[in-house]
Amino acid sequence: MSTLEGRQNVPAAPPAGDEGGPVAIAIELAGLVKTFGAKRAVDGVDLSVRPGEVVALLGPNGAGKSTTIEMLLGLSTPTEGSARLFGRTPRQAVADGSVGAMMQSGGFLGDMTAQEIVSVVAHQYPSPLPVTEALARAGAEDFAKQKYSGLSGGQKQRVRFATALACDPQLLVLDEPTVAMDVEGRRDFWAAMREFTSGGRTVVFATHYLAEAEDFADRLVLLREGSVIADGSMTHIRSQVSGRTVRATVADLDLTALSSLPGVTEATLDNGRAELQCTDSDGALRALFAASPTVHDVEVTTADLEDAFLALTQKEA
Repeated sequence: MSTLEGRQNVPAAPPAGDEGGPVAIAIELAGLVKTFGAKRAVDGVDLSVRPGEVVALLGPNGAGKSTTIEMLLGLSTPTEGSARLFGRTPRQAVADGSVGAMMQSGGFLGDMTAQEIVSVVAHQYPSPLPVTEALARAGAEDFAKQKYSGLSGGQKQRVRFATALACDPQLLVLDEPTVAMDVEGRRDFWAAMREFTSGGRTVVFATHYLAEAEDFADRLVLLREGSVIADGSMTHIRSQVSGRTVRATVADLDLTALSSLPGVTEATLDNGRAELQCTDSDGALRALFAASPTVHDVEVTTADLEDAFLALTQKEA
């Protein structure tokens, strides 16, 4: 992706609310419910996002991420509850150019070029970015004159990104934005996103790539079966999974002895290398050293994001 040298990414003031003053909340979801027959795809989601926050929505397939995003953008009507963006309805906020979106579904006419597509979208808004700038920010300028139907999956995603940027939004909503991108494409995409958010804009994105959430978001929201089960910083989410893992090389203890150590909930032993899942790692270590003075190569680790994700999303309701 090219580096832009013309337009400065100056800090953006939040849009004014209904009463004319700046709003303190970019997104306010209150009691959001969406049912399809007897199925509750979204089940009472409450979420507030301040201007300038970068929030990742995480959850397994069917957790309600895409349905929540559709209601947030006014593409779907909630069965219950409400959604407000910068103090206005989603449709109002989208119409005035405060919100840009990059969705999984939907497409563009294959006979149109990337530049034509972005131009058509940009002309729907009162104060859009120049088309060339939107294409450059999305890394799509090299194939701007090519027809959409002839683009690769990753290139089509960049065109979608350019159309999301076309309105010069204060809030950017992304649903699985790097699907079909290769490793280099994902890296360039997030580099562009960092430049975009450096001006204090708000981003909400759903992703299956946990590394993207860990590297880019300053707040994580985990969904399971349509409900928010965890919400906070990376440190907070990891703290929801109790316990630590102790790994050590032992020569004189068998699996039974290791499993009986205080604070150990699960133990494995492979060629003298022990792995202990602990609720009390300090107590387990003291007992381990007392039982086997020759213990060495000790490692103690806490849960990473993947551990926390699996533990929280697979836990019985």
